[in-house]
Amino acid sequence: MTGLRCGDGVSGTVIGGCPYDRDGYRGTGPPRTNGSVRVSGPVRDDASVFILYAVLAGILIGLVTGGSIARLGDLQFRWAPLIVLGLVVQLLLFSSPVGDALGDLAPPIYVLSNLAVIVAVWRNVSIPGMWLVVIGGASNLVAIVANGGYMPVSQAALDAMGRVPRPGYSNSILSDGVVLWPLTDIFAMPTWLPAANVFSVGDTLIGVGAAMAVVVAMHGRLPAAATSLGTGSGEAGSALSGDAPAASDAPAGANSH
Repeated sequence: MTGLRCGDGVSGTVIGGCPYDRDGYRGTGPPRTNGSVRVSGPVRDDASVFILYAVLAGILIGLVTGGSIARLGDLQFRWAPLIVLGLVVQLLLFSSPVGDALGDLAPPIYVLSNLAVIVAVWRNVSIPGMWLVVIGGASNLVAIVANGGYMPVSQAALDAMGRVPRPGYSNSILSDGVVLWPLTDIFAMPTWLPAANVFSVGDTLIGVGAAMAVVVAMHGRLPAAATSLGTGSGEAGSALSGDAPAASDAPAGANSH
C-alpha cells in the first residue's frame, strides 16, 4: 500500500514487507515514535467504524443513483439479537476492564462472539451483499483463530497511522510468528478520516457487502424474505406475493347455484 513505511530500528519477522515488533505483543511493549512525535492509541478496537463508513458510502451511492433513504426501513435482519449480542461482547472486551479481568478466557470469548455474528449474518444471505459480509467475517475469524485469538497488525499500518496497541487486553497484536498474514490487518485508513483505523481484506469485503445491501435496499430491490420476518406461509406469504385469497376464504354460498 503506497504511503506506508516501516519504523526505523525495528527487529522482527518481515510481514507484508515490514517487520513485526517483538516487544509490541498485546500492546505491552514501550511506546514507539512516529518521526519525533511519541504516539499511542487503541488499534482495531474501533473496527466498527470501518463498517460505519461503508454504510455511509452506501447511503451516498444510493442517493446519487436515485434511491430513497426511507426504504432502509424495509431492511430487516433475522437473528438480529445475536448480532447485537456478539458486538456488545466485543465492546465489553475491548472498551472496558472486562477483557483484562477475563485473562486467558478473553481470546476464546472473542472468537465465539465473532462466530455468533457470522452465523447470524449467514441467516440473512438472501439480502444482496450479505454473502460478502459472511466471507469477510469468515476471513477475519480464520486469521484470528490461526493466531491464537488475536488479529495481528502490521508495523507498516501502525506507522502510517502513528499508533501502537494500547496497554491491556486488545484483539490486535504485533507478533513474530504471524500465520496467514495476507488476511491480517495490513492496511490503514487515511489519517485525516475521523476514528481512522487499521483493517484487513476481510474488513474490506464486509464493508463492500454492507454498502451493497444499503444501496439495494434504498432502491427497493430487497427479496421478500428480507422484508418480512414472519415464519408462516399463510396470510403473510400471500400478502408479499400478491396472491388472491383462497377459494375456501370466499363468502359462504358463493359457489352455490
